[in-house]
Amino acid sequence: MKTIKKCLFPAAGYGTRFLPATKSMPKEMLPIMTKPLIQYGVEEALESGCDTMAIVTGRGKRAIEDHFDISYELEHQINGTAKEHYLTEIRQLIDNCTFTYTRQVEMKGLGHAILTGKSLIGDEPFAVILADDLCDSADESVLSQMVKVYEKYRCCVVAIEEVPKADTSKYGVISGHLVDGSIDTYRVENMVEKPDPKDAPSNLAIIGRYILTPDIFNIIEKTKPGIGGEIQITDALLEMAKQGKVIAYKFKGKRFDCGSVDGFVEAINHFYKK
Repeated sequence: MKTIKKCLFPAAGYGTRFLPATKSMPKEMLPIMTKPLIQYGVEEALESGCDTMAIVTGRGKRAIEDHFDISYELEHQINGTAKEHYLTEIRQLIDNCTFTYTRQVEMKGLGHAILTGKSLIGDEPFAVILADDLCDSADESVLSQMVKVYEKYRCCVVAIEEVPKADTSKYGVISGHLVDGSIDTYRVENMVEKPDPKDAPSNLAIIGRYILTPDIFNIIEKTKPGIGGEIQITDALLEMAKQGKVIAYKFKGKRFDCGSVDGFVEAINHFYKK
């Protein structure tokens, strides 16, 4: 079985909750302190062993490509000055990662965005990071933790956390049974996209970290639009869960929903204190 070397970043969304800031700036480029959200995601992917970043963009997202490229004029201006160190982290990413891009022409949901990245991934297992779910952990990154789970079970892995039952309508929610005497690893039996609290199978919500096997692409192609008329990755993963091929992992760390203003401000305060 191949190791996880590629990480897919669905980054074509409009970021409407941050208008007017995102009218001309990609939401993935919103800064937490001095780094944009997507850079935190790329750093997490690199730490987990991925060296190829496959980014699905859309119209108006050119700033993402420019960020992960060398700015010769800027480099020249600060070369040899006290400000040169500010670019150290981004230079390391540019030097150690390959960045590939494709465009999602129509916004048809996360499942469709992942399918759009098929040409960048090929026939191999891969990670998915949603940049506006910013994660921080004390020891190893959330994706690094998930890679270990994948290496044990060799099937799809989704990251989960407990949420208030009243908030289940914001997430994909799983139910399943703990495996191998674990307290944090479940074999998924059911998955529901954005259920009403009274219909939710649990309070275990999927967050923006996945490891997927390449057979997911064929399943997405056959998946009909679900909630909101969009092709949901949750619906595609449910088909694999019925075959016992999805593991849910309750990760160690803290997640910030930077797709919301409250979560964005919470993340800034957290990283400022660090």
